[in-house]
Amino acid sequence: MWIKTRSNDQLVADAKALFDKHFDAQPVGVWAAPGRVNLIGEHVDYAGGVSIPFALEQNTAVAVATRKDGKLVMVSDAADEPVSVDLAAVGPGSPDNWAGYVAGTVWAGLKDGGIPSCAGLSIAVTSDVPVGSGLSSSAALECSTAVAAYELATGHAPDDAARARLVKACMRAENEVVGASTGGLDQNASLFGKRGHALELDFSSGALDLVPFDLAARGKVLLIADTNAPHSLSDGQYASRRGVIDDVQEALGAGPGATLRDIPDAVDRACAWAKDTGRDEDVVRRRVAHVVEETARTLEAAQALKEGNLDRFAELMRDSHLSLRDQYEVTTPELDSVFDAAGQLGARMTGGGFGGAVIVLLDQDKVDDTVAAIESAAKDRGFPEPTFLVALPGEGARRLA
Repeated sequence: MWIKTRSNDQLVADAKALFDKHFDAQPVGVWAAPGRVNLIGEHVDYAGGVSIPFALEQNTAVAVATRKDGKLVMVSDAADEPVSVDLAAVGPGSPDNWAGYVAGTVWAGLKDGGIPSCAGLSIAVTSDVPVGSGLSSSAALECSTAVAAYELATGHAPDDAARARLVKACMRAENEVVGASTGGLDQNASLFGKRGHALELDFSSGALDLVPFDLAARGKVLLIADTNAPHSLSDGQYASRRGVIDDVQEALGAGPGATLRDIPDAVDRACAWAKDTGRDEDVVRRRVAHVVEETARTLEAAQALKEGNLDRFAELMRDSHLSLRDQYEVTTPELDSVFDAAGQLGARMTGGGFGGAVIVLLDQDKVDDTVAAIESAAKDRGFPEPTFLVALPGEGARRLA
């Protein structure tokens, strides 16, 4: 089964129709932000590593109007009822439902000045980004809200400096309000994505470079296979992995803000620390080894893309999945089934793990056979029926209407 998507014009029409159904006023405009797929560099963003995502062509769209009563009133075509919250009541853990992504973004932007002002908003949300697939539907929701609130406050679209501040606001919403300990990869990709390009994000230096990613010219496609298995990053599993890395960095770092890339012999020193503090030495070794090796792997992958060496890039994708499976332990039987059925080479899980999707870099003429193999493997093991999407790099967050 293929995931259905809508044109930008249809997203605008649907967002406006939903707004008209629930609000008396007219929306000022419609803004959108894409989901993202991460090609390689998983679970390293919070450790000063490097990732290579790109923004998808699938978007979350928000129709928005200003209010003067200090309220955020939010409605989604994926929820039963509108949610209304007072801006003054937004903070860590509140609201504790999907509206936390929206309200938390506005709250965080106001706190740090990334969103200069807001007296309230009416927001209607519609989306083509599959929820729970590891394609960051949450960041798409945050970032579409962020650009809308920013533009309504300032009268103009955000430049790169403003987008960088909005990234931080969206991260804070997810970390503090929603309680998911993500590290910024998703928000950077959603806000800074460019059509026909991937992004090389260095989370140590803050550098962001565009990397050409024109698969069609090479006769290739990137297939996304969504396992449709239950998926959440706020149930403690993601946080427990990050917690190990945060603790190691704090214990061994040379100073505030130090990351694993600043620590010589990080794996050996982490093991010694684990032994001294009564931690599980094997778990610490494998977690830290993944981050160190994945960062090195991604740096090599970026160079391979710049040189047009997709064969080597495919090998590095495979190695990334194996490390996420064996060292970070964030894959699932469903994810591993897709990885194996796709032939492993050029395949890897994408996103935080514990469910979601696998991406496969392959020749255009092999798509149908690969889809059939993945579907057959899932059926044989009694897994949910996967859904599929051919991904192309799209534009970052922007105003549609």
